[in-house]
Amino acid sequence: MSVAAFGQHKNTVTATLQTRTNTLNVVQKITYTNEAGTALSEIYLNDWSHAFSGKDTPLAKRFAEEFHRNFHLAPEKKRGRTMVNYISINDAILDWERLDYQVDIIKVTLPEPLQPNESITLDLNYQVKLAYDEFTRYGFAKNGDYSLRYWYMTPAVYRDGWKLYSHKNLDDLYTEQANHNITLIIPDTFEVISTADSMKNDGNGLVQFTAKKVKDVTILLRQNSQFKTFQTDKVNITTNLNPYGLDEKQQAIAIDKVVQFIHEKLGDFPRKNMMISEIDNKKNPVYGLGQLPSFIRPFTDAFQYEIKILKAILEKNLEESLWMDTRTEKWILDAIEIYLMMGYAETFYPNMKLTGELAKVWGIRSYEFAKLEFNDQYPFMFMLMARKNIDQPLNTSKDSLTKFNNNIANKYKAGVGLKYLKSYFDEAVIDDFVKEFYVENRLQKASRDDFETLLKAKAPKDIDWFFNNYVDSRKRIDYKIKKVEKVDDSLKVTIKNKYDANFPISLFGIKNDSVVSKYWVTDVGKKKTVTIPSDSIDRLVLNYDKIIPEFNQRDNWKSLNGFFANNKKLRFTFFKDAENPHYNQIFFVPVARFNLYDGFTPGMRLYNKVFLTKRLLYDLKPSYGLRSKQLVGSGSVSYRHDIESINSDLYFISFTVGGNYFNYAEDLAYTRFVPKVTFGFRDPDFRSNQKEFIDFRYVIVQREQSEIPTLATDNDEPNYSVFNARYVYSNPDPIRHMVWFTDFQISKRFAKISFNLDYRKLFQDNRQLNLRFFFGKFIFNDTNSDFFSFALDRPTDYLFDYNYYGRSEDTGLFSQQIIVAEGGFKSKLPNPFSNAWLATGNASYSIWKWIEGYGDVGFIKDNGVNTRFVYDSGIRLNLVPDFFELYFPVYSNNGWEIAQPGFDQRIRFIVTLSPKTLTKLFTRKWF
Repeated sequence: MSVAAFGQHKNTVTATLQTRTNTLNVVQKITYTNEAGTALSEIYLNDWSHAFSGKDTPLAKRFAEEFHRNFHLAPEKKRGRTMVNYISINDAILDWERLDYQVDIIKVTLPEPLQPNESITLDLNYQVKLAYDEFTRYGFAKNGDYSLRYWYMTPAVYRDGWKLYSHKNLDDLYTEQANHNITLIIPDTFEVISTADSMKNDGNGLVQFTAKKVKDVTILLRQNSQFKTFQTDKVNITTNLNPYGLDEKQQAIAIDKVVQFIHEKLGDFPRKNMMISEIDNKKNPVYGLGQLPSFIRPFTDAFQYEIKILKAILEKNLEESLWMDTRTEKWILDAIEIYLMMGYAETFYPNMKLTGELAKVWGIRSYEFAKLEFNDQYPFMFMLMARKNIDQPLNTSKDSLTKFNNNIANKYKAGVGLKYLKSYFDEAVIDDFVKEFYVENRLQKASRDDFETLLKAKAPKDIDWFFNNYVDSRKRIDYKIKKVEKVDDSLKVTIKNKYDANFPISLFGIKNDSVVSKYWVTDVGKKKTVTIPSDSIDRLVLNYDKIIPEFNQRDNWKSLNGFFANNKKLRFTFFKDAENPHYNQIFFVPVARFNLYDGFTPGMRLYNKVFLTKRLLYDLKPSYGLRSKQLVGSGSVSYRHDIESINSDLYFISFTVGGNYFNYAEDLAYTRFVPKVTFGFRDPDFRSNQKEFIDFRYVIVQREQSEIPTLATDNDEPNYSVFNARYVYSNPDPIRHMVWFTDFQISKRFAKISFNLDYRKLFQDNRQLNLRFFFGKFIFNDTNSDFFSFALDRPTDYLFDYNYYGRSEDTGLFSQQIIVAEGGFKSKLPNPFSNAWLATGNASYSIWKWIEGYGDVGFIKDNGVNTRFVYDSGIRLNLVPDFFELYFPVYSNNGWEIAQPGFDQRIRFIVTLSPKTLTKLFTRKWF
């Protein structure tokens, strides 16, 4: 070991690429200097290539949490790993091990403690099997190209303890900055692009890279490169970003415009050359309408390219300049990035709308969302999560954020926070602060403490609320004007704080839609009364410029022209829109549904749900059955109370009253009315898919009677009421799915309990096992028919919960629809009902891809009859689980069904036509 006065870390790598096996043979020297202030007995290395080595690594688990199955289903040749030959010091082999639950972190035990300020050189020899680039966009590509990032080992950071962060596809490697010297031996057919400061290519496949004071070096190997280098007087940008329709000169003008803006707002770039790749854009795109296909994209090519290049350069610049904890303090870089993006739009495109040129199109321009400014998207997208009660504090570690919060909402909230402060200070304090923070910490180690200390020093007002309430919590900003009194030439304005958090709120005086005065009200507490000059104003409005990300702006204004002036007018709008706080908005849209008895049922949906979730919702669907020639339909009114505390398992309570009127058999209608209370519970870890629900409802059913009774139209009790209590545990997961519930029902004539368990497991060999268990028992049963009985294969659905297309059919195609409930059998067996108890198990297992074999077994007990053992088996085509499935029976209590007549009538199917249900397949990975 040698002594160094806080010497620079050094990293020397020689790697040879084997294209046949997609492997890198690596020889590496790491010179590590102990800056910890304490002796170190071990050093930890980031080996992120090994994150691809199995299906239970932190990276694999993250893919599963976000419902990405491609990694789990990938063959071994597509996954990566690191094979370590040795780690040594001065030819002495060292002991090393991988951490139990972080296999991409290596612990190296030193022969003797490394004292403060001393340095040590580790020699490493290993092979890196690169992963397929479809997982993280880095690795080997199908076309033979390579994108290399996080491919060699780097030392972890010691800051008050080791910061050991596993690879979770967040592009946030936290490692010590070092001087890099990398030699790469590759086939000479590749063009090489990198983030290194300099590169020497001998033309024969030997390429040397050098980079000073960087965390890592990204290298792209391309057979047909589309990269171009654009030179400016501040920095050279090498990029292959899609230029849309811009030619090379126009691209150069746009890049120079962006570079000059960033230099003016921040200062010098960290190095002379910067690489911006399409990978950067795809992993962190500019979300919004700009991602639409080119033929309907509403923005000009120049605007789209500028915003995209602005975001990419800002992100890369901040990442390379400010050396902060990339996992826990990334919100600071996000705040600066989004704040400057908002500033760019205000400077160069002050009239740009969120919908671009669509805002001028007839039929669209009248909508509220068409009137939103381009920068309105930032508080809007954050509020989207806040209204869903799934927003998270800014200081939450990146790997604990949901995908939407990590990629969009928290970034936007951070930038909007700086914009909020800028308005609150009413001067250029934040612009000066951002530049000073960047200049003081450029290419230096920085932390939140540095950010907070400087911001408080620059602030002309107290801003403890910003860090305590805005950054470190989910506390809501929501105020309303409670009362206004005229006193001589003044106004006494009482402002109510609807939550317990303390934020400053802006109060505007408006006259003829022009701002006459503006005040900041602080320390509101529960409520506060302030006195302001009347100034002939005709309206008072809180947060008139909408800079503050306020939870609800529908009660922010008060007219001074009398009581009736404060009443909101009705506005009818087709489809859905953004919220307008000055109107009671009612939306309408055509709807249609189908059942055998009403036929095709067109109707009109009337509802008040805007893009941002509201607490009080109504949804009415009056319709007309073309076959039944009747007015039918459904409707509901609900109120949801969210629990905002991040430490509370209970996160919402909802109250709903709903009803529907349809035909349940030929010329027979039913009316259903259901009041319900639901309690929702969740894991404090918002990334967890685990949820729990408790439902209490009272189902009131009235049915028209039939002169010829059947099971579905039984006259024993045509009208009935059932109290239903249910507890549901749900933990859906593409790898290990589990949902179970317990159910209790009581009515005048019966009471029953039941238990239902669904379990799905995707194994390492990509075969899937599906298990289901059901048990139901009557506590008492005074009915005289099987209408309320448990069913083996097709429940009567007396609560009208299931979407049967022909619920009363005993024969024909519609009788073959199956909803897996109660017994869950697929074959139609004799005497399938139980008025005592029923216990069944259902299983299926993969045979090939989506083809599965299934089997059902059970015991069924009817009063006065011996317990029967029942079974069936067959083939399941699991095309889209729970949404589109086919069942072909083979053998059961009926014998060999496949050989019996009318086999086509024994096939069962699951088909879900609801668009809302299907969209959950695509949105669940984000929320």
